[in-house]
Amino acid sequence: QRQLVESGGSMVRVGDSLRLSCKVSGRTFSNNALGWFRQPAGKEREFVASVGWKGSIKRYADSVKGRFTISRDNAKNTMSLQMDSLGPDDTGVYYCAASRHAAAISADTVTSWGLGTQVTVSS
Repeated sequence: QRQLVESGGSMVRVGDSLRLSCKVSGRTFSNNALGWFRQPAGKEREFVASVGWKGSIKRYADSVKGRFTISRDNAKNTMSLQMDSLGPDDTGVYYCAASRHAAAISADTVTSWGLGTQVTVSS
């Protein structure tokens, strides 16, 4: 049973905003850090943002700082990524992920991945 399911991906224009959601089901990740990664076509998957289990520790890739905001609601088992001022470099498949650690996430600490949701930013 898939435990992380992303939604909200779409095709938008440069400068638009988009909100991605990740629904956690099957088990709880309330004690684990959650995060978003993305993979542009033909490139490696890269870290985008993460949020610790309490929701207070947040990290962002330099490329999205000031434009993206990550949040989580443990009561609803959901995580969101608000993306503003989108540009063509934000295009890619966005993946929701859960870490084995409580405060941080990296590709090496991920224990569960979602299937991804496509975000396309056109000029």
